[in-house]
Amino acid sequence: MHAVVLVGGFGTRLRPLTNVVPKSMLPIAHVPLIARLIRRLELGGVDRATLALGFLPEPFVEAFPEGRCGGVVLEYAIEPEPLDTAGAIRFAADHSGIDDTFVVANGDVLTDLSVADLVSIHRAVDAEATIHLIGVDDPSAFGVVERAPDGRVVRFVEKPPPGTEPSNLINAGTYVFEPEVLSRIPAGRPVSVERDTFPMVAAGGRLHALVTEDYWIDAGRPDTYLQANLDLISGARPERVAGVAPGAAVAESSSILDAVVDAGAAVGERATVRRSVLLPGADVGAGALVEDSIVAGVIGQEARISRTVVGSDAKIADREQLHDARVPSS
Repeated sequence: MHAVVLVGGFGTRLRPLTNVVPKSMLPIAHVPLIARLIRRLELGGVDRATLALGFLPEPFVEAFPEGRCGGVVLEYAIEPEPLDTAGAIRFAADHSGIDDTFVVANGDVLTDLSVADLVSIHRAVDAEATIHLIGVDDPSAFGVVERAPDGRVVRFVEKPPPGTEPSNLINAGTYVFEPEVLSRIPAGRPVSVERDTFPMVAAGGRLHALVTEDYWIDAGRPDTYLQANLDLISGARPERVAGVAPGAAVAESSSILDAVVDAGAAVGERATVRRSVLLPGADVGAGALVEDSIVAGVIGQEARISRTVVGSDAKIADREQLHDARVPSS
């Protein structure tokens, strides 16, 4: 089965980390997010995936020089201009000649959803498209879905005011499409699958949904990206990963507490890293404190940072203190 993976966005919410690295290439507990996502697709029966690329396509090609990720053969469809979600799906499908049932996945979502179950439900109800839904505590920040008792999607409500939402179910970013969906998407111009394509399919009565309680997170914001990393070292998911990777240089007198330290990162003497992620190339100076932060750059000696994102080309001065900051700011 073929899949289209949407990884062409600018990663604005994760800047400055995404100034030089696409968000789907950022590591989640030592493994690129895109590799974790494709592994989940492979477990669901996907053997070919087209990456719908736009911003910074080169790192993806360089990461998989043999054109494979695990057992999945990769293809690359590089948009000549931003085409939004549905436009990117149509462009990638045309590029790869997709003419059968296929899966679509948002490139910043991590989930334990069984893709095989989603495909099975899709086929059982003879849907044109089937989407994965997940319940959230506060649906007002998302596109909320109203679903009929038989599983058909009735309507979408984009970011409803609190208390007015028709349900707490949101679009979780994994879909199964029949190729006829592509005929609903005009070629060569920006089109939104959420605002344009899905309402058309729903109006015809052939948009269905599968609701699950699986682990799910949109890792496209600093807080959720951090949480996605920590969930893999805390036991919140079936796979549990060591926090400190082989190849990280961690001084014996330092303290690493509920944190992820990637290969190529360094932590100096007496430094403390707590509930944070140190990306490859990060360097935490002696006596520094890093809390609830994501670091790709340099933290000076005795510096104190919390809830801060430090880009790869940034340096926090010795003894500097930062809270709720992004360095650089854009």
